[in-house]
Amino acid sequence: MNSQSALQGIPENVTIADLSRYIVQTNRKYDLSIIVSAYEFAVLAHGNQKRSSGEPYIVHPLSVAWILVSLGMDTECICAGLLHDVVEDTQYTMDDVCKRFGRNIAMLVDGVTKLVHMKYHALNKEEQQAASVRKMLFAMADDIRVIIIKLADRLHNMRTLHFLPPEKRKRISKETLYVYAPMADQLGIWMIKEELADRAILFLDPIGCYEIERALQLKDTDAKTFIKRIQTELREHLAEDKTFQNPPEITGRVKSLHSIYNKVFDADKKEDMHDIDEVYDKYAVRIIVDAELECYLAMGIVYAMYSPVPQRFKDYIATPKANGYRSIHLTMMDKTGVAFEVQIRTHEMHLAAEYGIAAHWKYKLGGEKGGRRMDEWFAWARKLIEEQQSADDMEEFVRNLKNDTKQDIVVMTPHGKSIFLPKGATPIDFAYRIHTEVGHGMIGAKVNNRLVPLDTPLQSGQICKIECSKDPKKGPSRSWLNIVKTNEAKSKIRSWFKKERREENIQEGRAMLEREMRRNRMQVENEEELNELVKEEFGRYNCETLNDFLASIGYYGISVSNIMPRVKERYDKLYKKPEEEPPIEIPKPPVHLLQGEQNAIILDQIDHCECRLARCCNPVPGDEIIGFVTRGGHGVSIHTKTCANYQRDLKTNDPERIGRWITASWGKVERALPMVVSLDVLASDRVGLLFDVSKIVTESHIMILHSNSYSLKNGNAVCEVAVKVGGNEQLRQLMDKLKRIDGVISVERTKRK
Repeated sequence: MNSQSALQGIPENVTIADLSRYIVQTNRKYDLSIIVSAYEFAVLAHGNQKRSSGEPYIVHPLSVAWILVSLGMDTECICAGLLHDVVEDTQYTMDDVCKRFGRNIAMLVDGVTKLVHMKYHALNKEEQQAASVRKMLFAMADDIRVIIIKLADRLHNMRTLHFLPPEKRKRISKETLYVYAPMADQLGIWMIKEELADRAILFLDPIGCYEIERALQLKDTDAKTFIKRIQTELREHLAEDKTFQNPPEITGRVKSLHSIYNKVFDADKKEDMHDIDEVYDKYAVRIIVDAELECYLAMGIVYAMYSPVPQRFKDYIATPKANGYRSIHLTMMDKTGVAFEVQIRTHEMHLAAEYGIAAHWKYKLGGEKGGRRMDEWFAWARKLIEEQQSADDMEEFVRNLKNDTKQDIVVMTPHGKSIFLPKGATPIDFAYRIHTEVGHGMIGAKVNNRLVPLDTPLQSGQICKIECSKDPKKGPSRSWLNIVKTNEAKSKIRSWFKKERREENIQEGRAMLEREMRRNRMQVENEEELNELVKEEFGRYNCETLNDFLASIGYYGISVSNIMPRVKERYDKLYKKPEEEPPIEIPKPPVHLLQGEQNAIILDQIDHCECRLARCCNPVPGDEIIGFVTRGGHGVSIHTKTCANYQRDLKTNDPERIGRWITASWGKVERALPMVVSLDVLASDRVGLLFDVSKIVTESHIMILHSNSYSLKNGNAVCEVAVKVGGNEQLRQLMDKLKRIDGVISVERTKRK
């Protein structure tokens, strides 16, 4: 069985028998008895638990184990994959796992277990997720297999993400795109990185992805014909050269969705859009040869056959990427004017590119060289932890992770050493990438023998020389924190100030905090009051005392602007007098109820005021409703009782907020004015789906204001319709009819208007 197809082709409702057969087919040495034992324990622990898809929970750990086998991971790793959710989601503890399966497997399970019982209850959901990522990275620094298990876990979760609510899908997809896909890239596991990124971007921007897929589908036949023709031409010309030990292997494909998406829609600036025809490397052909020398021989033949696109040549064999990726990339143009990418690599380079660090277990690549590469990966993991030690802000820690895994430019030292940096990096970033002491001691920089300012953005191919002070006490400047682009440099600068300037940091942090407090009209009398005011923040930033907290602010480990909203809220609760609270003014304008008198609202506590329907929940006549007294003379906004804003205030139990919610109901009217409602119809993708939906709406004598449909990658489609209905009963009848359409999975009201 092909390894890559196995990664994609996990049997539906996979069983332990399926997994056992697959393990035997690999012809690698596994202890099947302990794997089966781990499965049986997982079954016992998870019991009758179900996933959001409705399938037994055990299917998920079995699928994770299948992916790990496909990657060639060892017995301990497979067992940990089967047990990875036991501690997090069942009554069993880490001690139970350790007693049954030993310390090594227990440590792997612990590394991928989220921090479900947080020491600091003040942490919000995002901060807890960040803390869990940090915990996983610490475990990864000791055993790199932790992150491989987590990547396999995340991969299967992304394949079943469509069963979760939209908000959760978006949050998980963001985390996947900005944390786990870059990590897979850094570890060189291309096949996982590409799939994670593709699936994440599909949930984050389905419309943009649909546009790309549609554009590619329109040219699908032509694309396949084009790639096949290029493969044939290359195969014929390469076969004519008898220098090759064996005939080169040639494959072709359309580039991944995420790769094309990033070039069509700039990831950071959506306004910078390009036509898909401007993406020169959406078609790719790969040439795989036996020896490194043959790569350059093949490159010469390609250059003789086609015209090169200027400045589109990258030799990652001579200058490998930071993750160890090695290959030659050429962008060529055929006689018809169609551009395409050619990748040239050896078989060993190809396996390393596909499997990255996993190739160490799967193929035992490189002997001593492979061992050195493993050391480099472990060094990367440890360096990542060291860089984040002084970051303190766990949210910033996760945000910066994506930037540190992007290595877009290559800058050379005067001795010819290649230094990989993100786009926009400065000489300061370059100095710290060489060595910490070089960064601390730098006083200037020369680029291509010209003295440049320290904030100059570096470019690929430049030679940079760092000028250092002879004073051993020389240290960085605080202003550098506003210049550098890499988290590595920021972390090392902060760390220097943290160690060498603690008292100075405390004073600077106190001044920064007091300045921001004055700006927000907050005043405390003494040290005790200040400590009481900010102590809830200590847990967020790993601080034990007030001085630790102030020092972290002083060396920019904590952003004052980030903490101030929470500090201000606490200050108002502790010190602000009730009479200072501005009174709630209920306006008394003439009665203007909704769009007309026919859609009347009865407010039990207020005789006259202006009402409006809340856009967050779009109530319609027949819904249970409640009113919220707004500030600033805007009257009362009408919400459904199921509205998330109302439910949130009920949970917080804030008297001031609760007091502004008032009883409301629909007035008895002869005929309600029509109301706009948006619906999402999720169904199996097929021809005529939108027509059937429109037909049902029309036959119900309901006006359609807007309709649209788009396909999803999982084989389903969504029809969006905006309609005018006379009330809740008419809406309910329409939704019931739509649910009876062939292939419809669900019909839901949305917040669009």
